[in-house]
Amino acid sequence: MVSLSKDFIFLLKMFFTFFKIGAFTLGGGYAMIPLMKVEIVEKNKWLKEEEFIDIIAVSQSVPGAVAINTSVYIGYKLRRFIGAVFALFGTVLPSFLSILIIAYFYKEVKKITYFNRALKGVYPSILVLILCAAFSLWKKALKDYTSYVIFIISFILLFFFNLYPGILILLFGIFGIIKGSYENWKREKEYD
Repeated sequence: MVSLSKDFIFLLKMFFTFFKIGAFTLGGGYAMIPLMKVEIVEKNKWLKEEEFIDIIAVSQSVPGAVAINTSVYIGYKLRRFIGAVFALFGTVLPSFLSILIIAYFYKEVKKITYFNRALKGVYPSILVLILCAAFSLWKKALKDYTSYVIFIISFILLFFFNLYPGILILLFGIFGIIKGSYENWKREKEYD
């Protein structure tokens, strides 16, 4: 009974952590990443930073919103299926409730000058949150010459050629598999 209550308390804490992240983040999934890092890695110490970055990478490589994918993955890693459910609902519930309220009062809210001005004031801060997430990932993701080359090629393909991001993820995922396999083969050959 004691372990059940401890697990339930942990699940509630995880739910409210993701609820807080979802409630105080405007701008979507990428804007949530810095808050997730603070709450999950630094404050609660549920994951190490390297694990968190790996989860972000995996979450971006599957269909769906990165914030939802990330929260589900973290929840699953911490408490399996039930953890994934609590993390998912914690993440989406604030947005769902907000949209529900805004949709109900949309005609009235649309006319409020202060509401429109507030949104215009929030947009630059969203950009800063996304840049913070990018900088945080930058430090861990770019470790060697190859990662810088992949970064530059990806930037050029996305920015100048408007290549679909999923193709990049697939392309460089396959490249990583081939490169890692070659390096393992090379190491094994040296030991023989």
